[in-house]
Amino acid sequence: MSAPAREQITGLVLAGGRGSRMGGVAKGLQVLHGRPLLAHVLERLQPQVGPLLINANQELERHAQFGWPVIADSSDDYLGPLAGILAGLRACESDWLLCVPCDSPRLPRNLAARLSRACTEAQADLAYAVCEGQAQPVFCLLRPHLADSAAQFLAEGGRKLERWQQMQAHCALHFDQPGDAAAFINLNSLSELHGLNPESPENPNHG
Repeated sequence: MSAPAREQITGLVLAGGRGSRMGGVAKGLQVLHGRPLLAHVLERLQPQVGPLLINANQELERHAQFGWPVIADSSDDYLGPLAGILAGLRACESDWLLCVPCDSPRLPRNLAARLSRACTEAQADLAYAVCEGQAQPVFCLLRPHLADSAAQFLAEGGRKLERWQQMQAHCALHFDQPGDAAAFINLNSLSELHGLNPESPENPNHG
């Protein structure tokens, strides 16, 4: 089995969370260096994949302005990232789905290539990243046929993404190259966002 070509991979940006640690706002629409977080993520993801999808559950029209299809979770209950991944698996028309969160603007530019190679070598249906000993399950590559398994897991009350992943034919890929740790930084709160935002008045280094 050879590694999939770029055109065989659909990219999915997960922007469907509540954004509770950002005050309930749509996280991907918050501004970093003059542009929405989602724009930074799409810029890094787009060269690695063929089609793109955005998973969002609020402000759908604003998310659609980025020019890619927007898909919502099937439930209104905010069941976590696996619910967004399930929506992506059901919408995916290619051989693989590459998932990334909307709050990691420095994601690896070779994420698709490295996860694809890992899946090929392990003959796995799913691969997720591990960096500095910490699992990064939202950064994952997986086969669309796993949709039924994800739906069943959620229906039975399961929520933890990594637990579901480990139930599949999976592999965990360690990202230990220089710069990898910075690539997986995620901005969960406004304070973390402002820490990277030199133009923000809330940044103590501003001005």
